[in-house]
Amino acid sequence: MSLAVLPLVAQDITIQEEAPGRTVAYQIAEIRPQVSGIVTERLFTEGGTVKEGQQLYQIDPAVFHAAYSSRQADLKKAQANITAIQAKSRRYAELVKIDAVSQQQYDDTQANLAQAQAEIAIAEAAMTQARINLDYTKVLAPIAGRIGRSQVTKGALVIANQPQALATVTQLDPIYVDMTLPSATLTRLRRRTKALDQVPVRLDLEGEGEVYPHTGQLQFHEMAMDETTGSVTLRARFPNPDTLLLPGQFVRAHLEFVHDHALLVPQKTTERQADGTLKVWLLDADNKAQSTTITATRAVGDSWLISTGLQVGDRVILEGMQNLKSGASVQPAPANQGK
Repeated sequence: MSLAVLPLVAQDITIQEEAPGRTVAYQIAEIRPQVSGIVTERLFTEGGTVKEGQQLYQIDPAVFHAAYSSRQADLKKAQANITAIQAKSRRYAELVKIDAVSQQQYDDTQANLAQAQAEIAIAEAAMTQARINLDYTKVLAPIAGRIGRSQVTKGALVIANQPQALATVTQLDPIYVDMTLPSATLTRLRRRTKALDQVPVRLDLEGEGEVYPHTGQLQFHEMAMDETTGSVTLRARFPNPDTLLLPGQFVRAHLEFVHDHALLVPQKTTERQADGTLKVWLLDADNKAQSTTITATRAVGDSWLISTGLQVGDRVILEGMQNLKSGASVQPAPANQGK
């Protein structure tokens, strides 16, 4: 009999792995005061965009101005005091050489000089702290992003490092998507892909039936598997210039990776056995039909991706399998002639 035969050739194919995901903000900063005082101004629009370093609130600086001025005065006093002690120390250094003053007097002068230098260091540190506290009366945005509603109004008393945030800034561009994949799928992905960070990821927006227009890249995967589900969490980063994605949004992620030297056989050429295994008919070197059991990793379109049981050059019989018997003679015909 004459039957269509397909010689197997290795080919590089792009495979998609689908995974559920949820969007996560790239950065989140809760704004809290670092000094206590009365809020005199709120300097942003709720729900608007703020820049890194932009002032958000003003806390009454009067007390902190006074403290800074006091510390400046303390430093000037310490500096003035050391001038006289330094001059005395220089004189005594010469006089002790000719025994005009005692060694004890010279030692006392040196001790006084060291104490004066320490007082200057203390005064400088206190002035620096006062300067920092004064700067903290201007509450600045630590990151750029979208700012939510304000939890305080003008005239409110705020406390340094209070539990309640004044507002929250969220950076949405870029944005993360956390996905879960079965550990076996991740293992296969890692085996086939040298660099996971080069795997492109595409998104479907759940409930909207549309494809997200930007492509993301894998960043990393967790080092531990969830014992309950047997899955591993992966994270991808996506551009989000139009803020189409918001934190907490559900998406469907598609990871695209190249499977090189893949062997594919049409699903229609396979027969499912009672034990669940797959069988195909091959044509041996003597043009005799022989059946063999194969293992398919997954479906790719209308074909099976084969992991074991076949090799390059095998000739798969495409038709008439139901009438074949092992060892039957077959006249091979090109695949495009077999209908």
